[in-house]
Amino acid sequence: MNFKVIDLSQEIFQGMSVFPMHQPTFIMSNMTHEQNMKDTGSTTLGFSARNLLLSEHCGTHCDAVWEYKPSGDTIDNMPLEYFFGSAICIDLSNIPYSRYIEPDDIKKSIQKSGQEINEGDIVLLYTGHYNRNYGTNKWQTEYSGLSYEGAKYLADCGVVNIGVDAPAIDHPNDINFSGHLVCGEYDITNTENLCNLEKVVNKRFIYFGLPLKIRSGSGSPIRAIALVE
Repeated sequence: MNFKVIDLSQEIFQGMSVFPMHQPTFIMSNMTHEQNMKDTGSTTLGFSARNLLLSEHCGTHCDAVWEYKPSGDTIDNMPLEYFFGSAICIDLSNIPYSRYIEPDDIKKSIQKSGQEINEGDIVLLYTGHYNRNYGTNKWQTEYSGLSYEGAKYLADCGVVNIGVDAPAIDHPNDINFSGHLVCGEYDITNTENLCNLEKVVNKRFIYFGLPLKIRSGSGSPIRAIALVE
């Protein structure tokens, strides 16, 4: 079986947009090739490396249940099956940022896609926000998000990971963070800041978005990819 690899991950760089409550990203030089050669005395080979200061929730990342539920698992203790496996992507790009994504929106999108949600699936929500607003001042403020009922519908279908091409699965006006609230109630994860979802929309594919094994972590940056047959 042949697969095409599609990168669903945003870049990590100093100056990148980060959700307001999280640590900005800083990248610093550790050593240069020239400095390392001087330090080691080598005349043939030098090593270069950088230091990263970043949030567990910068860029394309997944959340540990512990982030939003004190009794939940940290990222190093969560089932790896939540971060890879069979996935579908549904088209919700018609939903304006002024309103929430409701169960009927999800049902219509699934029906239109010709797919169905199976127990244990990963479901990615293509809202079009990355394509429209990434790199603009609208990125952190003008996107749709799941209502409590919308998130609960996905959880009741057996979804273990809800992904989105926006800074959060919640609506930015939702001070109750309903999507995360539901993830805590069902002990499932979510993945935020995806991109290129237009390349997998209305398809079933194999998804990989494995977290780093951060001890007691609240989440982790990931390299998310889709394997499309």
